[in-house]
Amino acid sequence: MQNPLTAGSSVVRNSIILGVFAMFTVGLIAVTQQGTAERIAEEKRRIQMSALTQILPEEQHDNDLLDDTFVVSDKAFLSLPAPSEAYRGRVDGEVVAVILPAVAPDGYSGRIDLLVGIRADGEIAGVRVTSHRETPGLGDKVELAKSDWILEFNGTSLTMPAPENWGVRKDDGAFDQFVGATITPRAVVQAVYRALHYFEEHRATLLETTEQEPANG
Repeated sequence: MQNPLTAGSSVVRNSIILGVFAMFTVGLIAVTQQGTAERIAEEKRRIQMSALTQILPEEQHDNDLLDDTFVVSDKAFLSLPAPSEAYRGRVDGEVVAVILPAVAPDGYSGRIDLLVGIRADGEIAGVRVTSHRETPGLGDKVELAKSDWILEFNGTSLTMPAPENWGVRKDDGAFDQFVGATITPRAVVQAVYRALHYFEEHRATLLETTEQEPANG
């Protein structure tokens, strides 16, 4: 028969071992999650920077876009779930364009994150998708790497095309849709159009040469 004292010591020893193991496991998971989160953040920033330079090439501004930022928090037009960073492009101190974050919440597979570049005159400089979960081979054609569809927005504005033509061709609009996928381009077109409305609503503040943040919507 086992000595009760020996049995008790064994239980305590095993409990300590299990406790140490649990602490180690929790610590390892925390470190792994932190490292993964940092890598995800770095990758998102890389994609963001690539999109910024595609929308507004270096020869079209003389400031550092990543250092000339402001925060927007708008649900009505930009559909942002949280405050997000926007960017100003300048030449000799004057704001020549802004790049706004926007969300198309109604993509086929959920939200589609965008950056919408708008020149001071209200004309689209460029649009890029920075995050989505659309179907490969169909909805993912919103990516410039998969098709040049996103370039259709270049040079458009609130009045070009006319407001009634801000839609995909299936809805009698001016923008192409994808074969077998209409929901995705429809969502993006409407998100870009809403971003143009946001710009128009806040144009004076957005184009301020001083660092002022636009009113939240």
